[in-house]
Amino acid sequence: MSTQATRPRPTRQRQPRRRRRRKKFPLVPVLAVSLAAIVVICTVISHVAGGQLGKLARDHTPRWVDKQIIEINGAGRRGEKLEAVNDIVIHYVGNPGTTAQQNHDFYDQPTTTVSSHFLIGLDGEIIQCIPLDEKSSASNDRNIDTLSIEVCHPDETGKFNQASYDSLVKLTAWLCDYTGIGRDQVIRHYDITGKLCPLYFVEHKDAWNQFLQDVADY
Repeated sequence: MSTQATRPRPTRQRQPRRRRRRKKFPLVPVLAVSLAAIVVICTVISHVAGGQLGKLARDHTPRWVDKQIIEINGAGRRGEKLEAVNDIVIHYVGNPGTTAQQNHDFYDQPTTTVSSHFLIGLDGEIIQCIPLDEKSSASNDRNIDTLSIEVCHPDETGKFNQASYDSLVKLTAWLCDYTGIGRDQVIRHYDITGKLCPLYFVEHKDAWNQFLQDVADY
């Protein structure tokens, strides 16, 4: 046995292990970005739901409008949706002395190929025939982006009596506000196709200009 002293083994100093630090994302900026995204999405949804087409779909006509929607018959009412409302078109029924109800009932037949969103009678009554978000059959190729109003008249001149005229001003002004279009976006059937409709407003430009002014002032 060797008497030589054994050398002590050098002790190894353990170096502290470096812990891997996990990257921490700041909580506040992440929440802010998420909240902003939610706000944008909600704004878009609200805009779509509350915009012009959304309002048209809700069809909230005033109480002074008698809603008598005609049946979908493939002709007068096809159930096709509007793309937008860019103009409001004024017509006359062209059948002197007839009432709004008579013209409504004429629309509401499977063989009738014409219709309008609204009819205004000789006593100022207003009947709605077509939902606001659907096409009427009144203005040829502009049916896709217009709302139509037909007005009854007592004689062949096509001039509206005071009751009918006052209701026309009231309804037209309300439709402009409801759809969000300007008062300058009210036109005649004549302005689309050249048809003499509404006859009195075509033959008397001063009366048409006065009507537009009355709508603007309403």
